[in-house]
Amino acid sequence: MSEISESAKNKRRIRFIVNNGIIAALYVVLTLPFAQIAYGPIQVRLAEVLTVLPIFSLGTIPGVTLGCFLANLFNPGNLGPIDIIFGTLATLIAGFLSYWIGKVSPYLGIIPPVIANGLIVGGYLPFLLADGSSAITAQVVLISMLEVAGSEAALLVILGLPLIVLIKKTKIKDML
Repeated sequence: MSEISESAKNKRRIRFIVNNGIIAALYVVLTLPFAQIAYGPIQVRLAEVLTVLPIFSLGTIPGVTLGCFLANLFNPGNLGPIDIIFGTLATLIAGFLSYWIGKVSPYLGIIPPVIANGLIVGGYLPFLLADGSSAITAQVVLISMLEVAGSEAALLVILGLPLIVLIKKTKIKDML
């Protein structure tokens, strides 16, 4: 009897690792080739559509977070450790909040990535992108936060909501 349960545990572990590896790889593949639009004040990261996955499974958070970490690590613009650490942290926080809010309504689960990225990423980007010729004021930071949140919201409404519908109507949910 314990052999069966041990075998089932191993299968779950392997599935968890493989799923998260695929999610992380997808995040990187959907980010790096589009670096011109994926890094900056108005970020259109196609990979951010994957932030809807934690709405359906807590077990997808490591993959989305690792993917964000790797995409930020290999950023061709080299925004450095601030972006690597805090961009990844924003994704991690958004993943947990999306999971909890998604229990109430999957469609509301797109809100945490918008807020987390807007506040965190939008908050530090002006400092990382500054060229030294202009002062960084509270107004500049607020505009950056709104740009990041707005571009994230647009992406998640246009691509994220249809993905949520697809996941709900298919067996994809059972594979997460």
